[in-house]
Amino acid sequence: MKKTILIYFFLLMGAIVQGMAMSIFLFPHSIPSGGAAGLAILVNHWFQLPLGFSLWLANVVFLVFALKYFGYTWTFRTILAVATTSTTVSLFSIKYLIVPHVNIILDIVAGAILFGVGVGILIRAGASSGGMVIPALMIATYKNWSPGKVMMAINLCIFLLTSIVIDYKIVIYAIICQFISTNIIDFIYELKFNPSSFLTPSWRKK
Repeated sequence: MKKTILIYFFLLMGAIVQGMAMSIFLFPHSIPSGGAAGLAILVNHWFQLPLGFSLWLANVVFLVFALKYFGYTWTFRTILAVATTSTTVSLFSIKYLIVPHVNIILDIVAGAILFGVGVGILIRAGASSGGMVIPALMIATYKNWSPGKVMMAINLCIFLLTSIVIDYKIVIYAIICQFISTNIIDFIYELKFNPSSFLTPSWRKK
């Protein structure tokens, strides 16, 4: 029971940190935090679907695969993480909570570090932030590769595609953000806890 409470505490903490990174540092500059946001833009451009619906559609499709591959517990935790992140983004997007932005590069670095920490904690807690993290974890477990590097490769392809519908500078910023955050994710993923029994980088369904 104590272990379960600890896992969900870290899950909520990771989701909140991720949401703060998005809402405070990245979204004010229209920088997509990952491939799911870029994919939503592409779906909106090609099929004229609303961005919000496109974003949820991308997550739902991947969650269906996640349910079969990772099991009910992991999928439930991921849904909880996505809901918590969305709520955090909404709360920190309130006008009087907006932080003054001095320099876009500083915001990218700060946002990328926080985003990487949040996603890294979620992965160690047996969940994910949804979106491209799900196929990245599938490939990482199958090939025994680091999840951060796989996610970087997937998101890079999507960011290059989104350059046809958004300003190329935003894509460059997004790639820089992904490079920093995925290295943070890999660092947390490989970090050894002592004791490490309560958070292990294992998500595949037994």
